[in-house]
Amino acid sequence: MKQQLKDLKTLLLLGSCLLLAACTGRTSKASGSEEAKPVITVTIEPQRYFTEAIAGDKFTVVSMVPKGSSPETYDPIPQQLVSLGDSKAYLRIGYIGFEQTWMDRLMNNTPHIQVFDTSKGIDLILNNGEHNHAAGHHDHDGHNHAVEPHIWNSTANALILAGNTFKALCMLDKPNEAYYLARYDSLCQRIQHTDSHSHRHHPPATFRSGIGQSLYDLPSGSLLLCP
Repeated sequence: MKQQLKDLKTLLLLGSCLLLAACTGRTSKASGSEEAKPVITVTIEPQRYFTEAIAGDKFTVVSMVPKGSSPETYDPIPQQLVSLGDSKAYLRIGYIGFEQTWMDRLMNNTPHIQVFDTSKGIDLILNNGEHNHAAGHHDHDGHNHAVEPHIWNSTANALILAGNTFKALCMLDKPNEAYYLARYDSLCQRIQHTDSHSHRHHPPATFRSGIGQSLYDLPSGSLLLCP
């Protein structure tokens, strides 16, 4: 009889352990699921700063071209191509060598991803010094050889990029539009503050040209694009 009671206690203890382990596993899985955020992929690091500044903690933002790599010559590694399939959207910058080489192939492999062009409405700067509003300068072969690709360097363009990013986030996540609007307004204020700072400390021509030092590299710019 004592042996039977001992065996019963052992079975009850094992059963309790198994039940606890199962509950813990389900809790961990649910917690991990709650913490997982949708992913947005962008092309370059300056875009990631813009997007994170507005998206806050609602999205995870990754860039295809790592910091320190050239967006004109970089080729994605196989793991990036696989991970891209987990993204909810792709925010392109336009007129970057990486996109001209890879964009069609990336989207053909991930047709479910929504693509947003954050350069829409930008006053493009051509390498010959002319401007072309919201359209590329095409040579006879159809490629944008003469477009200055670093469109985020101008304060006016930075505001447009921020606006397009805000619109994209609202389309992806309409219920949090008020949250994105507050962060977008804050970002615009920081961009304008940095513009005012830059004109006090740097030659104006550097910034009007659009090909000078990037906004996020300015002395006060370390806070400009951070969430």
